[in-house]
Amino acid sequence: MSQAENPFISLAAPWIAGLTPYVPGKPVSELERELGIRDSVKLASNENPLGPGLRAREAMTALLSELGRYPDGAGFELRRTLADYHGLSPAAVTLGNGSNDVLDLIARVFLQPETESVFSEHAFAVYPLAIQSVGARARMAQACDFGHDLTAMAALVTDATRVVWIANPNNPTGTWLAAGPLKSFIGSLPKRCIVVVDEAYTEYVADPEFPNATHWVETFPNLIVTRTFSKAHGLAALRIGYALSDPRIADLLNRVRQPFNVNALGQVAATAAINDREHVRASVELNQAGMKQLTTAFARLGLSYIPSVGNFVTVDCGRPAAPLNDALLKRGVIVRPLANYGMPNHLRISIGLESENARFIAAFEDVLA
Repeated sequence: MSQAENPFISLAAPWIAGLTPYVPGKPVSELERELGIRDSVKLASNENPLGPGLRAREAMTALLSELGRYPDGAGFELRRTLADYHGLSPAAVTLGNGSNDVLDLIARVFLQPETESVFSEHAFAVYPLAIQSVGARARMAQACDFGHDLTAMAALVTDATRVVWIANPNNPTGTWLAAGPLKSFIGSLPKRCIVVVDEAYTEYVADPEFPNATHWVETFPNLIVTRTFSKAHGLAALRIGYALSDPRIADLLNRVRQPFNVNALGQVAATAAINDREHVRASVELNQAGMKQLTTAFARLGLSYIPSVGNFVTVDCGRPAAPLNDALLKRGVIVRPLANYGMPNHLRISIGLESENARFIAAFEDVLA
């Protein structure tokens, strides 16, 4: 919207005027309302097709009679449960309205107009948005094979750098960094520089070389690790995430965290879900089967894809993906085009139920033809 269309732009901070809001995956209800169709499938937002596990469902049901009360603003029980799960102090835990909320808190605490922040090409779109929203300078390192190039990122770190962002595994490409290189990179950064390791998809990874950065929180005081319950735990609608860090960093994050930012249903569901290993196991097994289903189809179609360890896979369509995406939408299949990530020929497909994956494959073959 231009200055003529919105005269209030002149009243906003100058870096806000050029900010483009994050665009989430199109909801099924919106697509069906726009096109007058039914029975659509959504494979756009990396959601768990199984939804919440039984433990989380039972915990939420038990709380329904208490929804007239405010939630625990400090999240005492959930923070204690997360601390026990990770072997840390509750003082190391910061709760967020999804891990996206925690990423925003980090930017608000540690960035300002005269500082810089480093992230990778093809990394999560929220990083540059969070940087720009506080007026800091964003510095993007070129990717290597669609993944983080730690050497390129290190070369961009200056005296003004305050936050470095790393998604492991990375969204939207599904690439990942092994323990040795990542740990060395974190150790090489100046102590004045906060490094954020975003582990939203970590539960899906089985490779023994994949790191658990939460084990390094007590080693690196400048490290923040973020996690979410929106993916493998199936609680996306409740918006519940968290950060683990040195308690002195958590203290600062909690100073700007909004009161009651995590609702009561989210707190009890997450408290129950974190130890529901059976539900996570079932979710991972479904994801592995679905990944094979999709990648086998891509190979049959002669299309290359980026090997992924997340609950999604990105395919190179070999041509501009926007028209293919539009055609899929008309067939009631929602996936994610990646032009805004600098990948105009790619589509990202979330792993769904077997029937949903099959629906996408059939529609994709049709639009390619």
